[in-house]
Amino acid sequence: MKIYSDFVGRRTRQIIADVAALAGIALWVWFGATVFAVVNQLAVFGQQMEAAGAGFEGAMSEVGETLGGIPLIGPGIRVPFDGASGAGGMLEAAGQAQQEGVFALALTLGIGSAALPVVTILLVWLVPRILFVRRATRAKQVVAAPAGMDLLALRALTGQRLSAITRIDADALGAWRRGDEDVVRRLAQLELKSSGVRLREEA
Repeated sequence: MKIYSDFVGRRTRQIIADVAALAGIALWVWFGATVFAVVNQLAVFGQQMEAAGAGFEGAMSEVGETLGGIPLIGPGIRVPFDGASGAGGMLEAAGQAQQEGVFALALTLGIGSAALPVVTILLVWLVPRILFVRRATRAKQVVAAPAGMDLLALRALTGQRLSAITRIDADALGAWRRGDEDVVRRLAQLELKSSGVRLREEA
């Protein structure tokens, strides 16, 4: 697998793009995590509600049990305290629900604020990088094959700019058909260069 170009200028640009893309992804992930943390802080109100409800429920239950032990009048006195205890339980449940709602909102906003920029970076940066790696790897394999130079020269004739081809030879196709080694080699080099691969003799 060939990750970077053999040519200094292009390799430098690729490295800079890789660093910038990874830094951008890290920045947006950090931003998403920050948004999540900030929004999730709103859950403190739910925590306070839950704690207050639990404390009130416990206190009313304790008072109700204590008064309920009084002979004759105990059961009647206990009723309102049991009701108040139930209200405390509802407040506790409401606090828990608020925390769950805030967490879901924080998670959605955190992921949402980071996902689109990260996906955009991946599409703009990673897809071309993958295509380059595939093309460069394939070109490196082809040039090592017995008829690799001829195949690369033919690929250059069909895929490279006409101006670049005519600079090599005005009748490059005819030279390729005649098997002109110099023209074939220069055409192959043209195709390899566009793929980011340098012939060993060029090093």
